[in-house]
Amino acid sequence: MEVILLERIERLGQMGDIVKVKPGYARNYLLPQAKALRSSKENLALFESRKVQLEAANLKRKQEAEQVAEKMNGLKVVIIRQAAETGQLYGSVTGRDVRDAVREAGFTIERRQVVLDQPFKEIGDYKVRIILHPDVDQTISVAVARSAEEAERNAKAAAKAAAEAAAAEAAAAEVVAEA
Repeated sequence: MEVILLERIERLGQMGDIVKVKPGYARNYLLPQAKALRSSKENLALFESRKVQLEAANLKRKQEAEQVAEKMNGLKVVIIRQAAETGQLYGSVTGRDVRDAVREAGFTIERRQVVLDQPFKEIGDYKVRIILHPDVDQTISVAVARSAEEAERNAKAAAKAAAEAAAAEAAAAEVVAEA
């Protein structure tokens, strides 16, 4: 099935592109969410007449998303979960949990904006990609811990390890410069 894209879709195309997609993808996702129109002469004429308005609205949404991304830069959220002594979680941390933690931090996002390859099943620090607009995304840090104190200890230990690694790298650079 051929469709006309009304906005940029990752791994598919830019606004105005006519792309061939599977019928189910078009029927169940692109068309109901107004991300595309069926490719026909009438719809192509409709798109051309609305193209300037669509581009202006897209540019405005992109600018707003860039402002939010700037505010979200460096955001670190902590998710508290019960876990075994080995660090294995009783359950898992999903996109919904990350969305709730980011909302508690003061940002309004939807679950579908959180990109997780798979749910987190162990305690630790993770990087999560938040898609604010098809052209704008931001990476945040998510710490999964048994308690807030444990999350703080882990963050301090990670900062100390990063500082030691930077010092070791600087020392190695001095040795190479001397040689």
